[in-house]
Amino acid sequence: MKRSRFSEEQIIGVLKEHQAGLGAKELCRKHGVSDATFYKWRSKYGGMEVSDAKKLKALEAENAKLKKLLAEQMMDVSTLKEMLGKNF
Repeated sequence: MKRSRFSEEQIIGVLKEHQAGLGAKELCRKHGVSDATFYKWRSKYGGMEVSDAKKLKALEAENAKLKKLLAEQMMDVSTLKEMLGKNF
């Protein structure tokens, strides 16, 4: 996954500027992002504080780690079942 040029703190700062009354087009031009990126940020981080964003990132990382562990366990189980099914 491509890494963003902006940190969560910066993204939330841009969204706070929008809440303060600046227009979306003006903000996009000022920060050098597309309209689609701005609205994607707003859907993901809208109404969050910096601490909330850090918690979200930590939960996403933990979820990815758990998914990887689950996939490895499923592979192990599949391999064991395959080995037990063979007659030696």
